[in-house]
Amino acid sequence: MKIYVSHSTGFNYKDELYKPLQQSIQYIDFYFPHEFHSEATNTRNIIENVDYVLAEVSYPSTGQGIELAWAHDAAVSIIGIHKTDAVISSALKLICSKIYAYEDVGEFVRDFFKVSA
Repeated sequence: MKIYVSHSTGFNYKDELYKPLQQSIQYIDFYFPHEFHSEATNTRNIIENVDYVLAEVSYPSTGQGIELAWAHDAAVSIIGIHKTDAVISSALKLICSKIYAYEDVGEFVRDFFKVSA
């Protein structure tokens, strides 16, 4: 299974998102767009060829909105996740297959992907 991880660059995504995903799940091929650098990359072809987009949507981002539109246009399922105290755009309800709130992303990952701690 291939999952593109979409997010804003407005938070510590490497520690708060990438690490919990990498530490919890070994059997999924995640694509982390800013794992090694923070420059913008044309990721449209990557997004069009994954099984899912996992979108951390707690922080509004124009770039992420573009990525989610690409995924939606390519009929790639989008799973939205956000911190419980975040106010998210109502437009996300139109393009996300599911939207989940979380207190701790590591717990969410373990519960969602049925991974033992």
